[in-house]
Amino acid sequence: MTYKEAFITFMVRSGVLTFGDFTTKSGRKTPYFVNTGNYRTGAQAAQLGDYYAACIQEHMPDGIDALFGPAYKGIPLAVAAASSLYRNYGRDLPYCFNRKEAKDHGEGGSMVGYRPQDGDRIAIVEDVVTAGTAVRESIALFEHVAKVDIRALFVSVDRMERGTRDCSTLDELRQDYGIQVYPIVTVREIIDFLYQTPVDGVVCIDDDRRARMEAYLAEYGAG
Repeated sequence: MTYKEAFITFMVRSGVLTFGDFTTKSGRKTPYFVNTGNYRTGAQAAQLGDYYAACIQEHMPDGIDALFGPAYKGIPLAVAAASSLYRNYGRDLPYCFNRKEAKDHGEGGSMVGYRPQDGDRIAIVEDVVTAGTAVRESIALFEHVAKVDIRALFVSVDRMERGTRDCSTLDELRQDYGIQVYPIVTVREIIDFLYQTPVDGVVCIDDDRRARMEAYLAEYGAG
């Protein structure tokens, strides 16, 4: 089993990837949902870090000086990914994250952890990007921190849906900022792997659910 297939199975078992009738924040009716707020144990955090680290190691085995996790969901992801990169690949990358409000006492500032320096190559670690707001805010934040090079964005799932333009939100970020964007898995990979494949004896995607997911992508998917 590849790390992508293991990650899909892990999401199902963690209750993070679920199927049914849901409404997204944008008002779209979707037959599946990814709720990363359902990760809640130390074991899950360790495994999740391993999947991010595997994705980072596959796509960017070098060329990164630090990881950044946008507050709030990106914070544990960056920490877990950095821990796994050191534990499994011997890469000791520093990590940092932002405060929602800048601290005006003590050491001050809006950044916690590693202090980025001019010329640093940064990778952003996020969960599921919908509108890309947190990523855009992060890029804007760094303009006031240091002259860094935002090299890549790593996310857990690419829903492959249109953003504000005809392309996906992740493609918008690629086009607008020239950064590489790497999901651990895409919704297409989820469909292909889980179709008629049981997880703990339960088939999550049968013929009917696959048809619904395909119809959803036909309506909202990026061209």
